Amino acid sequence: MPLPTKAAAVVFDLDGTLIDSADDLGAAANRLLAAEGRRPLSPQEVRRFIGDGSRVFVERAWAATGTPADTPAALEALVVRFIAEYQSDVAGHTVAYPGAVETVAALKAAGIAVAVCTNKPQRPAELVLEALGFAPYLDAVAGGDRFAHRKPDPRHLLDTLALLDAAPRDAVMVGDNEHDMAVAHGAGTGAVLVSYGYARLPLADIKADARIDRLAELPGILGL
Repeated sequence: MPLPTKAAAVVFDLDGTLIDSADDLGAAANRLLAAEGRRPLSPQEVRRFIGDGSRVFVERAWAATGTPADTPAALEALVVRFIAEYQSDVAGHTVAYPGAVETVAALKAAGIAVAVCTNKPQRPAELVLEALGFAPYLDAVAGGDRFAHRKPDPRHLLDTLALLDAAPRDAVMVGDNEHDMAVAHGAGTGAVLVSYGYARLPLADIKADARIDRLAELPGILGL
């Protein structure tokens, strides 16, 4: 669908869109792996594993470094430990992408409702957004455990828009990967793909209504 003529709401993905968090996610995972006598993940592996939430991240890390977790309960225990490791230092090496905070601030100043819809758990998402200066400009944050569903289920985005009291036809989803564009199309919002981040598919294969190389381009394509 075309982008709305006058967007009332813009929803951002977090990891790979607003922030580059791979170093801190990798460090947390590698501390946990070391405690279990496993090899560390490479930076390339970490980036490939990001995007589907903590449980899938840990599941992929365990499968890549040896035998998978024995039982669902064992996996959940590892996830709890991973989140605790990550939450202890969410922004030690994490940075906002160039122009990200300024773009979010500009949208807010223009009267547009702004939210984050991420598969990262709610509390770590809030902590990193606070640490990097995004929090004052956000109207809502919808982490991967805030609702009963998460991306690529479009209900994650629809429930985020409900927090903003915004209709999908008046909203835009901005993200870096195939899941973000899938939820946008499924929810009936505009879909803007950034050319950096952690996409696992070739960017040319990901359907989007618009593509940008820098977040600073976003206000322009929204007519601001």
